[in-house]
Amino acid sequence: MLTSKRESLDRDVVISRGSGDGEDDKPSSSLGKPKTIHPPIESHWHFPAPQDSKKPSSSMSNLGFKKFRESFKKLGGSSSKSMKMVLAGVRDPKDQKLVESFRELLFLEGQLPSQHQDYHTLLRFLRMRDFDLAKAKEAFFTYLKWREDYRVDAIPKEFKFEEYEAVKKCYPHGFHGVDRYGRPVYIERIGMVDLNKLLQVTTLERFTKYHVSEQEKTLNVRYPTCSIAAKKHVASTTSILDVHGVGLANFSKPARYLFMEIQKIDSNYYPETLNRLFIVNAGNGFKMLWKAVKAFLDARTLAKIRVLGYNYQSDLLEVIDQSNLPTFLGGSCTCSEYGGCLLSDRGPWNNPEITDVLQAISAGNEVNGNEEYSNEASEEPAMQNRKIQVLDAALQDAKKKIEALEAALEDTKNVLKELVQHVEELRSTSWEVHCASN
Repeated sequence: MLTSKRESLDRDVVISRGSGDGEDDKPSSSLGKPKTIHPPIESHWHFPAPQDSKKPSSSMSNLGFKKFRESFKKLGGSSSKSMKMVLAGVRDPKDQKLVESFRELLFLEGQLPSQHQDYHTLLRFLRMRDFDLAKAKEAFFTYLKWREDYRVDAIPKEFKFEEYEAVKKCYPHGFHGVDRYGRPVYIERIGMVDLNKLLQVTTLERFTKYHVSEQEKTLNVRYPTCSIAAKKHVASTTSILDVHGVGLANFSKPARYLFMEIQKIDSNYYPETLNRLFIVNAGNGFKMLWKAVKAFLDARTLAKIRVLGYNYQSDLLEVIDQSNLPTFLGGSCTCSEYGGCLLSDRGPWNNPEITDVLQAISAGNEVNGNEEYSNEASEEPAMQNRKIQVLDAALQDAKKKIEALEAALEDTKNVLKELVQHVEELRSTSWEVHCASN
């Protein structure tokens, strides 16, 4: 919560207020009548395909492997079905009904690919458009077309970002730990970005593709591993932007291009994945820049942003434990063994115990007759029956419309016959009158 001692800058540019966990966020009245701000989604992630790869080094020293295994067993960790139920979370009946209607609409349009038709993906696009089915459909079609054109599914295999370490030096950024809910924390030090050096080691196009690859990793790896660690569903990110020293001079043409491109990708193709964004160390120069930047952001995104001055530490600590915050943000972590916190990629996604659990759940999909997945298998014929019912209903509706058209056509024919008969009578009468007059 903001205090009376907060700088005037903070009071002027704060976009949202809340508990810090994102559960009670409300849009600022200064925005007029905003779009509906839905509660945190926490309801989307996929199991990655099983891979034979080296286990990443663990960065979750505070988790405790034995303690994790014990708590996992208490939740039914020996059963991947139990874990999947925990991770899926509670579904709102109203949401379920709308998602089913959305799925039927997409099916009738012939745009329901198996890879992207899961409940949570469809829910994100519905929320994105305030549950307007027509608008959500258009957004979803645009998303599918973009994935095809951009070859998103091929990026993990074909795209190698060899300049990763060089980019990190001139653009400090990275994931580091989790917030108090269990969401991954993403940090950027915008004030330390050297754009000239960045363009010497990579291109804007390659950096954008790298960003997409990281978004895919977050959806498919970071969220599920964070869910396993937190023992509840995690599906959004808490982000921090350190804008110390940033002003209008930093918003050059290349910077604008990069900002616009990434903002477009995140808003259109990865909706509802931002839980909260803290912008810290905002001075007068950034305040002027912010007035220009926020014009490019939609109301729902703005409602998740808090712009803070230099006394921000208490705000961050409400949301993130000190051990998960770098020292340069008021925390206690240095990640000295990695050369700095933004080089460590510290989080549950690098804990071999957790990734083993994730791989085990994923591998279960490949085992025929596995009891844990019998429910999913039984859903397939049910889905097929539902599709048949939808088609049958559509055919019946079309039949009724055709019958109505046929009836209207018959009525039209009768009217035309009456008109023809009337015209003939008029002609006959006119001819008789003409003869009589002669």
